[in-house]
Amino acid sequence: MRLVLGVRTYDLTTRALVMGVLDAPRRGFVSDSCAAHLDACLGGAERLVDDGADLLSVLHAGDESWRASLLGGTEETTTGLVRLRALEHDGALHCPVLAVNESLTERTFNDRYGTGQSTLDGILRATNMLLAGHTVVVLGYGATGRGVALRAKGAGASVIVCEVEPMRALEARMDGCEVMPALEAAARGDVFITVTGGRDVLTREHFAAMKDGAMLANAGHFDVEIAVGQLADLASERRQVLPLVEQFEVGTRRLNLLAQGRVVNLAAAEGHPAAVMDMSFANQALCVEHLARHGAALPPRVLPVPHEIDREIARLKLASLDVRIDELTVAQREYLTSWRS
Repeated sequence: MRLVLGVRTYDLTTRALVMGVLDAPRRGFVSDSCAAHLDACLGGAERLVDDGADLLSVLHAGDESWRASLLGGTEETTTGLVRLRALEHDGALHCPVLAVNESLTERTFNDRYGTGQSTLDGILRATNMLLAGHTVVVLGYGATGRGVALRAKGAGASVIVCEVEPMRALEARMDGCEVMPALEAAARGDVFITVTGGRDVLTREHFAAMKDGAMLANAGHFDVEIAVGQLADLASERRQVLPLVEQFEVGTRRLNLLAQGRVVNLAAAEGHPAAVMDMSFANQALCVEHLARHGAALPPRVLPVPHEIDREIARLKLASLDVRIDELTVAQREYLTSWRS
């Protein structure tokens, strides 16, 4: 693993990102040593590219000497933004952070198309099951949940969506999915995929209702969405049946946990294709440039990615695909910005 920080320049002509890179944790490191690795990366950092708010959390928990050099950071994940907004709510966030995870290009392409595809890729690699004819329960219908549901339906599965937000639940219903509480869906699903970013989404009550052979997978951020400890408590026996599938005997039923409840598209597959990640990295690069130019004037808050950055990334992606689009005429632009008919 390598952490990238201290970005210095961004050449607008060549689109070349020049970065300072520092070796960080090696393969096999344990969580107890993670903070030490993070500390080693942070001396004199000017801009941070973060994933899960780990870097920014370490800084905010330490002394205040870092504030003199840090102009701001970017955050890639939903969970990281939850942590940073909690800091902001408590008046403890001391630098601007651009919410890359919530940019239009990130949500639409990384989440819906990237995680949507790679989640099912991980499940199929781990199990070699046939999705057609089975019922897939998607817990959470944000951008990622929509992508997972879309691809599951395309593979021939029936899709049930479980949500807590009325607007998302309504959207799922209008998209042709069944919508119901998770406890009702527990008795019907063959495959369960959590994509909420929260914790304890599938718990003891849900496990008790599931049918024999159910598959449990997580595509959220941390391995807390499926309450694995509660599943283990219910089980009379647990054993590894495939390299990435652990089976729990619960009464006369067998429930199958994929990749230990960790993010299945990374633990059982290869994550997003490069054709999606290039837009994520473009978001990070252009946001770092924005911080370099404007960071000193920005408030210490979690801020949206400027719309012009999304537009530029979309323009560059279209160009890379050799796709051309129309442009508004001068008269059309004037019409769209005028109150006259």
